[in-house]
Amino acid sequence: MAWDFETEPEYQAQLDWADEFVREEVEPLDLAWPNMQFVPPDENLRRVIDPLRAQVRERGLWATHLGPALGGQGHGQLKLSLLNEILGRSSWAPLIFGCQAPDTGNAEIIAHYGTEAQKKQYLQPLLDGECFSSYSMTEPQAGSDPTQFTCRAEKDGDGWVINGWKFFSSNASTARFVIVMVVTNPDAGAYRGMSMFLIPTDTPGINIVRNVGLPGEPLGEGHHALIHYENVRVPDDALLGGEGQAFAIAQTRLGGGRIHHAMRTIGLAQKALDMMCERALSRRTQGSLLADKQFVQGFIADSYAQLKQFRLLVIHTAWAIDKHNDYRKVRKDIAAVKVVMPAVLHDIASRSLQVHGALGASNEMPFHQMVMGSYVMGLADGPTEVHKVTVAKQVLRDYKPSDDIWPTQHLPKRLAAAKEKYAEFLDHEVGNL
Repeated sequence: MAWDFETEPEYQAQLDWADEFVREEVEPLDLAWPNMQFVPPDENLRRVIDPLRAQVRERGLWATHLGPALGGQGHGQLKLSLLNEILGRSSWAPLIFGCQAPDTGNAEIIAHYGTEAQKKQYLQPLLDGECFSSYSMTEPQAGSDPTQFTCRAEKDGDGWVINGWKFFSSNASTARFVIVMVVTNPDAGAYRGMSMFLIPTDTPGINIVRNVGLPGEPLGEGHHALIHYENVRVPDDALLGGEGQAFAIAQTRLGGGRIHHAMRTIGLAQKALDMMCERALSRRTQGSLLADKQFVQGFIADSYAQLKQFRLLVIHTAWAIDKHNDYRKVRKDIAAVKVVMPAVLHDIASRSLQVHGALGASNEMPFHQMVMGSYVMGLADGPTEVHKVTVAKQVLRDYKPSDDIWPTQHLPKRLAAAKEKYAEFLDHEVGNL
């Protein structure tokens, strides 16, 4: 029997190094170059980030989600989760460690489904940190519901022509290429009638109409593009995987990514809890420390318990993925993680904001970004409501209905069964009275 809550010493030493490295060397980048992670760096910035990436490579922690043949360590989801928990404290950290979204997911599916030529053209530069990529799936009228997609690719000679709209294609404005998910056979249905294409962003007809930002960012200056694909002509060899395979490819891409999002969220929520505790021990009001106030103590206790519960759920799910090596067998738990994740970050960040008072509500503290980030997490990779439905359906598969009009745990029914089971003993007791 194996049941352990400790990390092996060798990997714990790596995590300890990463923890100090992110705190001392990477988190300052968030302040010196805010919101610049997905902008191609100039020579000045390269002089800062390239040596940091070199240190990560020397430690063997660069792109550890990839196998050795692709320059990574082939770490399983459990190890990746523990590392991502540290990286979640910093917006720049995933870039420095070679595991930023959406590039990690894009690299994973190109590695799994791409041809050798596609890997050379798209995958290797991505792994080397030479470029960014974009995953172009959601649509203005459909969100992430593939049954409502209308962006279409039609066969034309030895290639395809793509027409339609895509919304919230992250980093498209700075990406070297996009992976676009489109309808290729409308008669086959959403799950067998869609395909993915690898397309350089300088291909004629890829029109970025505008960039959409998050709250607090100026209009037109965000990183999530509204794209009009207008008669975009691509060759046959732009097809990723086989025709009609887009849905299966998408599921491969999203499974592990949701766990990484969750562990980074844990790191961010832990940062909010840390700030809450520091403030509680530093600020006095009405004759005593905030830490002595029962409301604040309640905030801290609820946040600690909520975070611990969520962390155990995520780590157990990561362990299960490694055990089964099949995302489908862990689909219920992955969906449950996705459901819980936004609430954990929202609740802990909101409590910490409240404990900081007016300062917490100001732009001199990071809480507004955390709270808004929780809403983004509730929508990214599918809305929370969809994942709740998935969890419920998966849970119900393990049950069956009662075989009569009464529930199986109906006490009169159970009492009658118990009396029947032990009738001879009960009759003996009655006879002795």
